[in-house]
Amino acid sequence: MLDAAPGSMDLYDLSFFFSTMWVGPFWFAMLVYPEHEITKKLLNGPWFFLGPLVVWWLVTFANPQGMIDLAKDASDPNGILDGLATIMGSKPGASAAWAHMVAGDIFVTRWIWQRCLAAQSPRWIAATSVFFGVMLMPVGLAMCAILVRDEHVNVASVESS
Repeated sequence: MLDAAPGSMDLYDLSFFFSTMWVGPFWFAMLVYPEHEITKKLLNGPWFFLGPLVVWWLVTFANPQGMIDLAKDASDPNGILDGLATIMGSKPGASAAWAHMVAGDIFVTRWIWQRCLAAQSPRWIAATSVFFGVMLMPVGLAMCAILVRDEHVNVASVESS
């Protein structure tokens, strides 16, 4: 394990901070400037989720034993949850899980943002759905599913505009 001096950040603290801060500008752009061309360009490629994805790989390579243990635990259906709890109870496991969640949150939030734009949703619905898309993704996704009502929404059209 990589221990840092007291008061300093280790690899796992840094990875947690980096993956969180990476998605911030993309989320802010969707939240505050949803219709701006720069926002659309920023979110057109893979950059919005690459930071947390790279963090996940780095943390996993830095502590491969976690994945080995998870694979071993997966062979016993009765022990997989206990094994996952053990891994996530460690700094490497929590850091990798956080990067995984942040990447998923921003990916789903991008879809929510695109859907709101395509449906021309009222600003309060779009902003609230995008806000919760990153903060509490299941809430943002549920809000979008319930409040964004347009049967002819084509999310792909937002990407090409």
